[in-house]
Amino acid sequence: MAPRTATQVRHITTPAPDRRRAWLIMAMIVTFMVINFADKSVLGLAAVPIMEELGLSNSTYGLISSSFYFLFSISGLLVGFLSTRISSRVLLFGMTVLWAVAQLPVLVVATVPTLMAGRILLGAAEGPAASMSMHALYKWFPPERRALPSALQIGGAALGTLIAAPLVTWLIDGFGWRSAYAVLAAVSAAWALVWWRVGHDGPYDHKHTATGFDGLRLLYRRILLTGTVLGSIASAFGAAWALSLSHAWLPAYLRTQMDMSAAASATAISVMSGFGLVLLLTVSPFVDALKSRGVSSRWSSGAVQSIAVCVAGCAMAAFPFVDASGPRLVLIALAFGGIAIAIPLHYMTTAEVVPPAQRGAVFGIVAGLGTLPGLVAPFLTGHLIDAADTPAAGYTTAFLVAGAVMLTAGAFALTAIRPERDTRRLGLDTGPQP
Repeated sequence: MAPRTATQVRHITTPAPDRRRAWLIMAMIVTFMVINFADKSVLGLAAVPIMEELGLSNSTYGLISSSFYFLFSISGLLVGFLSTRISSRVLLFGMTVLWAVAQLPVLVVATVPTLMAGRILLGAAEGPAASMSMHALYKWFPPERRALPSALQIGGAALGTLIAAPLVTWLIDGFGWRSAYAVLAAVSAAWALVWWRVGHDGPYDHKHTATGFDGLRLLYRRILLTGTVLGSIASAFGAAWALSLSHAWLPAYLRTQMDMSAAASATAISVMSGFGLVLLLTVSPFVDALKSRGVSSRWSSGAVQSIAVCVAGCAMAAFPFVDASGPRLVLIALAFGGIAIAIPLHYMTTAEVVPPAQRGAVFGIVAGLGTLPGLVAPFLTGHLIDAADTPAAGYTTAFLVAGAVMLTAGAFALTAIRPERDTRRLGLDTGPQP
């Protein structure tokens, strides 16, 4: 039988969704992202006591932070392709079991090699986390109802940092930094057990819809070379540069350069995460409203994410030169919290130009390429701090570099993301046919 065309496949009816199960899956995915970002944050929150106990230089600590990303992008790519053959239930279960295992080496012996081994394994297991959990979520919601679920999914990331900052800091101060690793291992294992029971694929899974395994497929080269996908990768790249710095260096910067206590630093990070969450929950209904009024995806979701990265980049480059602590903290919140808007939207714009059967693989590619800054930014920052005359000068240079990267990435995304144009070029336009 010949493959079905885009015109033919859109007339096949999708099974009706179970709304209660859809929102249960939504809650599980949000919790998944909370744990995911708590795991990412623990090293940064424990940076000062770890560096003091082990006698680490800034460059060595930066290398340990960057090691999280050694296999991050590769695993995101590989698992993205596996998602076309393996259910989301199995993939997310396997990831969280590995998260628990990755926290264990430092409980036995705390050295640079064990810290790096744990971070490398954790990065490999978390590389596909955002893209695959978004893919799992999209199986329960139709395209026209994905803005809010997407925002809530990424909102779990903000919640993860918001919750983790005070809780992990309390554990570190009260019971030592190793206790935070032990608690996160137990929480990851508990989530995995619950997910195995409830985490089934939804009715918008490509195996159940019009574009199944024998349905419409395109050459990956054609999809990846569209302006929309390239622009979405650029948007992700700019956001990831700031995100990797926030996990690795923001807690240390607040404590050493702004003379904050551990508790005050944790509170500031929580407030910044809350700011990002408010932005997410505000922008997602705004994007849906624009789409319902006929505003193109280029402007309703493409421009919004691009401008967010540009504005955050400007704040990143500006705050080192502001002396007053209040305005500096506002700019820091904008630099590290403003990028939250871009993260769900680059998945939304990508999804519009990809057949559902290939969505998981392309999400994996976008995530893999978009998160490459994590391999560079933390180590580069540590090197710049050690090489500068003063730590303050090193931080300033690092943040200027970050701002330049983010502005460049955001400007490119603004010009490149055009989903309507690219769906027509790929033959995916589902509008009325002549």
